[in-house]
Amino acid sequence: MKTKIAIACQGGGSQTAFTAGVLHALFEAGIQDDFDIVSLSGTSGGAVCAALVWYAMKKGEQPVWTRLLDFWKDNTVQSADEQFFNDWVVHWVRAINSGNWPSLQLSPASSTLQTMMGYLSVGKRKTFMDFAELLKTHIDFDEIASWGPVPEKPVLVLGAANVLTGKLRKFVSSKEAIQVEHILASCAVPSIFPAVEIGKEAYWDGLFSDNPPVDELIRPIFVGPENLPEEIWLIKINPTARATIPTQPNDIIDRRNQLEGNVSLFQQLTHLELLNDLFLADAFKKEYLNKLGIRKTVRIPKSFNDDVDKPYHIPCIEMSAELQKTLDYEGKIDRGSRNIDILINDGRQQARAFLDARTPALGG
Repeated sequence: MKTKIAIACQGGGSQTAFTAGVLHALFEAGIQDDFDIVSLSGTSGGAVCAALVWYAMKKGEQPVWTRLLDFWKDNTVQSADEQFFNDWVVHWVRAINSGNWPSLQLSPASSTLQTMMGYLSVGKRKTFMDFAELLKTHIDFDEIASWGPVPEKPVLVLGAANVLTGKLRKFVSSKEAIQVEHILASCAVPSIFPAVEIGKEAYWDGLFSDNPPVDELIRPIFVGPENLPEEIWLIKINPTARATIPTQPNDIIDRRNQLEGNVSLFQQLTHLELLNDLFLADAFKKEYLNKLGIRKTVRIPKSFNDDVDKPYHIPCIEMSAELQKTLDYEGKIDRGSRNIDILINDGRQQARAFLDARTPALGG
C-alpha cells in the first residue's frame, strides 16, 4: 500500500515562492503516484500554495502544478510601473526598519491608505495590486461553493486567528466550502491588510494561530479517520538558527519575525514528540485509539535532522543555507522577478534533494 502523507506549508509572504518550487518539483517527480496524499495545510502564503494545489487535485488537473506556477507568474512584477512600485515599497520598508527613515503609521483600513493605494494602482494590473482579485483569477470559488464540504482526500486545512475572541480558527474543506475570505484571513498581516470579516467574526494572519497547521492533520475530527497520514512533510520558510546575535534594528526585526513564524510550529512539534513518547511506551489502550479513529502509527524524528524512527514522522524541506543568508524581512514583500525566480528554483532543488535522500534514509 502507498504511504499516506500530508503536506504542511509554512507562511512567509513572497518567500513562499520557495514553497511553489518545492511543490512543483514534488509533483513533477510523481509523488501523487508514489504516495497517498491525504491532506494539505497552510498558513498565509503557505495557505495560498496549498489551496492552489488542492484545487487542482480536486479538479483532476494534469499537471497539478500548472495553476500554482501561473499564480506566481501573475503575482510577479511584469512591467516597469510594477517594478518601480515594488522596489519603492521594499526600499521604503527597509529604510524604516533600519532606522534611516521615519515610520508613518497608517491603518490598513484607513481611507487615507485606500486612497493612496488607488492612486498607486494606476498603470498596473489589477491582479498585481488586488490580492483578492488575484486569488479569484486562479481559483473558481463559486465552483468550490457548489461542491460544499468535501470529506474525500485530500483535505485542505487553513489556519487563521480570530481577532475578537483570541481563539484559533481552522478552515477545513471537509467541514465547509473553502471561500476566498478564508485564504485572505490566513494572509491578513495586520500591518498590511485590514482584518477579514466573515459573518460576525474578524480574522488576522494564521501566523498567530498555526504556522502551519500540523496538529489537525493527525486528528480524525478534522481530516477524518481514513485520512490520517503516516508522514507529514513540512515545507519550512523561517530559518530555525542564526549565526550571530542581531544588534541592528533591521536585523532585530528580521529575527523577531523568524521567531514569531516558528513559535507555534515548535509548540505543535513538542506536542507530537510527547505523543511519540506515549505511543512508544504503550500508554494508550487500543480501545481508546480505536474510539478516536487512530488505528495506525507513523514516524517522526525528535528533531528535523534525527533519523531515529518514532510513531510520527515529519521530515522538513528547508531553503538552502546559502539562500537563507541572503534573505531578510523585506524580502517577504519583494515580488520582483529576480527574487521570485531564485526562491522557486531553490525550492525545486531542495525538493529533489529531499526525494533523493528520503529512500535510503527511511529504508525504501
